Amino acid sequence: MERWDRVGSWAAYGAAWALTPYALVKVAWVVLAILGVAPIGAGFDVLGWVLLNLVTIGMAALGIVLALALVRPWGMRIPGRPLAFCAWTGAGFLVSVLPYSVLSAVLRSPGASGGPSGGGGPAMPGWEAVLIQCSFVGTGVGLAVALPAYARRRRPELFAGRVGDAAVRTGVVWPAAVGAVVGAVWLYWALGGSWGIDHPARWNTDGYLLTSLGAFWALVGSAAVRTLERARPARLPRRIPLALGWLGSGSLFTWSAWKLVLTVFAAPAAPADALVPENLAVAGVLHCAAVLAGAGMAWRLVRSRPAVA
Repeated sequence: MERWDRVGSWAAYGAAWALTPYALVKVAWVVLAILGVAPIGAGFDVLGWVLLNLVTIGMAALGIVLALALVRPWGMRIPGRPLAFCAWTGAGFLVSVLPYSVLSAVLRSPGASGGPSGGGGPAMPGWEAVLIQCSFVGTGVGLAVALPAYARRRRPELFAGRVGDAAVRTGVVWPAAVGAVVGAVWLYWALGGSWGIDHPARWNTDGYLLTSLGAFWALVGSAAVRTLERARPARLPRRIPLALGWLGSGSLFTWSAWKLVLTVFAAPAAPADALVPENLAVAGVLHCAAVLAGAGMAWRLVRSRPAVA
């Protein structure tokens, strides 16, 4: 087994193990809520709280199966497209959560606490919060490493050679260009820019951090895809821009698809506690552009290959 495959295998197993404590904590919440011996999140009745956590348990189980599929032999027999899509979106979502979890923990005041639902609920014991955060961090790191290793085993021709090895180009440059524009706007907001911001008072540390990380991955992913299209710098191993492009495009697509749903919901209703800092029209256009750019960049990456593998 090559070193890269060995690292990817350990990462996949690590992702599966890391997500297990999160699933167990959620199972405990469901059982204790049914027995009536633990508080439930604010705004929920017992049925709603149980259903919400059952959904997250299902998502955790899917994540564990996905991680194992990236390393076990039966994973090579699963249709590649749905598996790659799940891994791509999962890794894209978590690559922003990882540094956010670390940085927000550093910047958050020592006395701050949250509920199980993420806000407004009963206080979560410190050990549970640490366990859940470690689960997300471990899963994100594991998937980010295991996904390129799995893709390399399944489609070795995509990773063969170096950037300048007479690459076959698609001639499609708009996804990287759109992704770079979206990333530039997010970076402008993260640096304190006011254009397109209707409610500046709604900005907080979390918002700045997530916007900064979204900008980073949008710009990195766009640069990686553009590197493959231009075939420069020559002699750079193709696996580097491919891996960065996959993570960047996944982050663009996943985060903006989720935020687009929230924006569409907030636009007609606009409850006071759901106001976002951005102008809703501007945010909607940017998220639509980011979803299209992320999908286009991923399509560009799977079509990219060297002429001589």
